[in-house]
Amino acid sequence: MTVLIILAVLVIALVGIVPLIERSNFRMSNEQMSKLGRWILPLLVIMLIIQLVMHYAD
Repeated sequence: MTVLIILAVLVIALVGIVPLIERSNFRMSNEQMSKLGRWILPLLVIMLIIQLVMHYAD
């Protein structure tokens, strides 16, 4: 039952957020996207390491 509640909340949030994002005029240049792209992989690796430590620390 909990899973259905979570899915319902996510669907409702997406129905509300997607139109707002489409209406906004927020655009990123290629330079801005490349700067953010440099951070994504290292942050994912750090998150994975932290999750592994938390899993095996229990």
